Amino acid sequence: MKHTLAMLCAALSCATFSPQARTDTAAVAVPGFKYVRTVGTISEYTLESNGLTVLLMPERSAPVVTFMVTYRVGSRNEVTGTTGATHLLEHLMFKGSPKYNDAKGNSVKQYVETVGGIMNATTWLDRTNYFAVIGKENLEGYVAIEADRMRNLWLHESDREKEMTVVRNEYERGENDPQEALGKEITAAAFVAHPYHHDTIGWLSDIENVPIEKLRAFYDTYYWPDNATVSIIGDFEPAAALELVKKYYGVYPRSPKPIPQLYTVEPEQQGARRVSVSRAGEIGVVGIAYKTPSGRDADYAALDVLGTILGNGKTSRFYRALTDRNLALGVYANAGFYHDPSLFQVYAFVAPGVEHAEVERVMLEEIERVKADGVTDEELATALAKYEAYTAYGRDGSFAIASTLNETIAAGDWTLYYTVDDATRKVTTADVKRVANQYLDTKRSTTGWFVPLPPGPPAEQSAAAPAEQPAAAADQQRPEQ
Repeated sequence: MKHTLAMLCAALSCATFSPQARTDTAAVAVPGFKYVRTVGTISEYTLESNGLTVLLMPERSAPVVTFMVTYRVGSRNEVTGTTGATHLLEHLMFKGSPKYNDAKGNSVKQYVETVGGIMNATTWLDRTNYFAVIGKENLEGYVAIEADRMRNLWLHESDREKEMTVVRNEYERGENDPQEALGKEITAAAFVAHPYHHDTIGWLSDIENVPIEKLRAFYDTYYWPDNATVSIIGDFEPAAALELVKKYYGVYPRSPKPIPQLYTVEPEQQGARRVSVSRAGEIGVVGIAYKTPSGRDADYAALDVLGTILGNGKTSRFYRALTDRNLALGVYANAGFYHDPSLFQVYAFVAPGVEHAEVERVMLEEIERVKADGVTDEELATALAKYEAYTAYGRDGSFAIASTLNETIAAGDWTLYYTVDDATRKVTTADVKRVANQYLDTKRSTTGWFVPLPPGPPAEQSAAAPAEQPAAAADQQRPEQ
C-alpha cells in the first residue's frame, strides 16, 4: 500500500516539529544584550561587550537545565603538526584553573558530581562543545566554572603527557575498528587540500609530540567569547539566565585578534580514487564516498533522504540487494552535515566468503538504478517516516535538543535546527533522483576496501592481501599505490 506525504504527516503529526506550531519565546530585555531573533522556541541574543552568542529555549518537562557552550573550532582548523590538537585541548580543559581545581575540591568534575549532574565534552570537524545537565537550582555554580575555563585554563606539560596517552589509546581503538580505519583512509584520499583530510583524533605522531606551547597558542587563538555560542535548554527563566551569562562571561573581552577563518577550498576532483587497508581483522568492508555540499546547502535534505533510501534499515536498497542475499552483514549510508562541502558515504560489511568486488558491483548497480529510474513514492514515504521518528527521539529532553542544536551551530546556522525539518518534508522523488545524478558521480568518488589479513606469519599475510582485486569497470581506476 502506498502512502502519500499528506497521509504520512497526518499519522505522525508533522506539525510537532514545525516552528509555526510552537509558541514563540517572548523576547526579554536585559541590559547589555542585543536581542537578535526568535525561531520556533529558540531565542538568540548577543552579549554586546564581547560578541558571545546566547541561545535560550525554555523546556519545562523536567526541573533540569542543559548548559552547553560550543566553540567554533574543530579539526578543520588544524594544520600538519597540530592535528588532533583540538581534541587533546578538550581533554586538558578538565584539568582545572587557579580558581577551580581538584586540590581545592571545586573542579568542574567535582562540582557536577556533587550536585548529581552529568557532564562531558566532544570534538568534531567544525566544533568543540562542553556541557552539563544539572538541576535548575545549580545552574549558576556550573556557569561560573564553565565560564572561568574559557580564558583561565591551566595548561601544564605534566597534564599533556598524561592525557596524550589517553588520546593515544582512543586512536588505537579506532585503528582496530575496520570501518573507522577504512573511513579515515577514504576521507584522507578524498580531501587533498581541505583540512577535512585530517581525522579529528589526529595523526599519531602529532598526538604524541605536539608541544604544550602549540596547545596554548591554539587555546589563545580560538577560546574567546566571539567564537562561542552558549545554549541553555530546560527549566529556567530567560532574564535570569542572561544575567548569569553576563555576570560570568561578560568579564572577558572579544578576541584581541580576528578569529582566523579557513579559506582553503578543495579543488575539483578530476577522477575516481581508490584506497585499501589490509590488516588483521575478521570482516571486510567496502566504502564509497562522493563529494557533496555543506549542510547549509538547499540540496542537503534530499541527499539525507537518499542516504536513508539507500542504506538505512531493512527497507533500504542496499539491505535488500546485499544483506537479504547474504552478500553483506550490514549496510550504512550517510550524507555529511558539516560547515564545508563534505562526503556522502555508503558502506557494506562483506559477508564471509564473499568477494569485495561483488559487493562493490552490487552497490554501484543500486546507485545507478536510482540515478536512472529514481525512487518510488513508497520509498520516499518510508524515508520521511524514519526521519520524523529519529527527529523525535533525537530531541527528547533538554540534552538531546542541545546536542542537535550544537551540530547546526557547527554547520554555520543554528536555525537549521528547524529549517532542515521543513526542507526534508518538501523533498520529492524528483529531488532524490536529481541529487543522485548530480552528486553520486564516479569522477568525484573515492572507493575503499578493508581487506582483513588471514592468520599466519607476516610473509604469508603480505602475499595473501593483494589476491582480490577491484572489479573491472570502464569508469573506475585501479587502486592507487
